[in-house]
Amino acid sequence: MTRTGRHSETADSVLRWADKTPEAPALWWKGTTTSYRELADATADARARLDEHVPAGATVAVLDDKSPGTVATALACLATGRPALLPSPTLPPDQVTAVMAEAHCAYALAGTAITVTAPAHGGGAVPPGTALVLTTSGSTGIPKAVPLPHRAVDAFTDWAADAFGIAESTPVLNYAPLNFDLCLLDVWTTLAHGGQVVLVDPSTAASGRGLLRLLRTHRIEVVQAVPLCYALVGAQARVEGGGPLGSVRHAAFTGDVMPEQALADLAELMPGARLHNIYGCTETNDSLIHEVDRSLTQSAPMPLGRPLPGVRLRLRDPDGRVLNGPGSGELEVSTPFQSTGYADPSRAAEKFVLEAAADGGPGTWWFRTGDLVARDTDGALRLIGRLDHQVKIRGVAVNTGEVEQVLLEHPEVLEAGVTTVPDPVEGRRLIAVVRLEDCSTVTSLDLKRHCTARLARGWVPGLLMPVTEPLPRTGTGKVDRRMIAQTVAAPAATAS
Repeated sequence: MTRTGRHSETADSVLRWADKTPEAPALWWKGTTTSYRELADATADARARLDEHVPAGATVAVLDDKSPGTVATALACLATGRPALLPSPTLPPDQVTAVMAEAHCAYALAGTAITVTAPAHGGGAVPPGTALVLTTSGSTGIPKAVPLPHRAVDAFTDWAADAFGIAESTPVLNYAPLNFDLCLLDVWTTLAHGGQVVLVDPSTAASGRGLLRLLRTHRIEVVQAVPLCYALVGAQARVEGGGPLGSVRHAAFTGDVMPEQALADLAELMPGARLHNIYGCTETNDSLIHEVDRSLTQSAPMPLGRPLPGVRLRLRDPDGRVLNGPGSGELEVSTPFQSTGYADPSRAAEKFVLEAAADGGPGTWWFRTGDLVARDTDGALRLIGRLDHQVKIRGVAVNTGEVEQVLLEHPEVLEAGVTTVPDPVEGRRLIAVVRLEDCSTVTSLDLKRHCTARLARGWVPGLLMPVTEPLPRTGTGKVDRRMIAQTVAAPAATAS
């Protein structure tokens, strides 16, 4: 795939603000501010450590949790042409080791200590010009290392700043962990254009009260987060009141289905905000955007929207044919913001497809998303589900993503995870774990009635478990269905 230069325009832009507005807030963290001068000084310190211990161009695994210091370390990597591998802080040590091996990464930084290891064989060195190495969720095995070139980061930050009006002093909420591709907007776009990044502490990420306090205190203007964030904030706002969040100009949700109740709460809480549904993958970053029309009743599922500038897309049916009109098939995309492919070429071959150019030029790299998408007669695209979420229950094909969507339509449901567990009679049994609002009195029978009224009989989970604690999540914020299956396998197999 196309290889690019090693220069980071985004990093240069961030550090220039230390000269333009040295005392202006760059980061907010647990009530404390880090100015652009302080961020530049911390970046210089991190850069000196890297120059002393890490060869030029070598990939560095940044293992610290989100903090201003971690942002400075990643910025030092960007500024010096050293790819920054950002594994999820929730990954177990053996998976971190496997991802480092795949990316041929021999250097790990935690705090001020740099650990040097012998890279294991397998995978391959990331291409020259790589800025960040993100990781996939690992929901179907070992996470994949996803190299993202400087060119892609720079192109994205230019688009996002213009699209969301991010400029000097703009306060932006950063909900996601630093390994999440959402940070290209929340962190890197904001800093490159002189804004203020309000970092959400992981301990606050599951607290509606804490999130609402941050939004009010910092008069946030731009928010991008997974639907869970908005569900928590909306539920808390209904409890405590306090009036609308008039400062928010843009509220974007991505990464999962937006529950109807959460959308209704969001529209009421942020009456002046433009609401956006954003579609993208770790490998391609944002690809499609849909602005919610407040005057219309939204149909489910919500449209994926229009392609971002430079984005191309197509649908391919199960027989491998590209669909030119209405129909459903796997969505394939090609974007200016996408990865150069996985670090391990053997894992990239099945997902990244090169289409030769008719004129003998370089061709186009397409990414197979694995998402099943329908296109109607007007050309609107809607997500149906994941191809790998199709399961068979007593011979009936069930899409677990669609079942989750129905559960999320219940006004007191915050999260839902649907999967299967082995069953001695049925072979596989459909189960669901559902997180309810804290004060909810909804029972498993209520949830089953809700599903029965909206789903075919074979699609109703045989076991519905309401809980009040957060559901387990993968490194990229998705509900971890494997962990749910492990947790409830025993009771699911023995329940009547």
